[in-house]
Amino acid sequence: MARILVVNPNSSAACSAGIAAAIAPFGPSFEVMTLAEGPPAIYDWRDWHSVVEPLCRLVERERADAFVIACASDPGIEAVRAVTKRPVLGVFRCAVAAAVARAERFGVVAIVDASKARHLAALRAMGLEARLAAEVALNVTMDTLLDADAARARLIDAARSCAVAGAGAVVLGCTGMAHHRAAVEDAAGVPVIEPCQAAAALALTVV
Repeated sequence: MARILVVNPNSSAACSAGIAAAIAPFGPSFEVMTLAEGPPAIYDWRDWHSVVEPLCRLVERERADAFVIACASDPGIEAVRAVTKRPVLGVFRCAVAAAVARAERFGVVAIVDASKARHLAALRAMGLEARLAAEVALNVTMDTLLDADAARARLIDAARSCAVAGAGAVVLGCTGMAHHRAAVEDAAGVPVIEPCQAAAALALTVV
C-alpha cells in the first residue's frame, strides 16, 4: 500500500485532527503528521518562512510515496520539492486546480488578510491570478476557526461574498474545514473546494 504523508506545518493538534477527518474518506494510504516545530498557526510571512527548513528536514528523514503540505498557503513547497524525488503537493494549489476545473473564475476564503499576499504569490506562480474573482478574509484566530458554530457562519458569509463578486467556485483557504463544506456550498450556491480533500484526490492519482 502506498504511504502518502500529509504534514500539518503548524503545531495545532486540533488542526491536524480536522485534516485527518477531512481526508479519512480517501482511504488508509494517508498519514497525518504535525510539525512540532511549527507555530500555532501560519498567519504571516514570518510564520510561513519559519517552517520551511523543518519541513525540508522532515521530508528528508521520512519515507513516503508522496508528501502533502497541508496549509492553505503551501509554505516551503519549492524548497521541499528540492530535497526529494517524490511528489510534493500543496493543498492550496490543488484546491485552485480543482476550482478552475469547475468554473472560469473562483474565490478564496482566507483566515486573515495577511494570507492574501501568500495566496496571490501562489496564483501568480500558477498563472491564474486573473481568474481570481475575490478573496475574503475571516480575520479570526485558529481557536475561533475551530469553533464549529462561529466558523460556519463566517465561512458562509465569506463564500456568499465571493459568489456575489463573480466566483463560480470557492476555495476554503484554511484546512480542516471539511465538515462545513456542504453547508457552505448550499448557502453560497456554488461549488466549494476543501483543500485537503482536493490534495488527497490528486495524491491518489500520482501514486
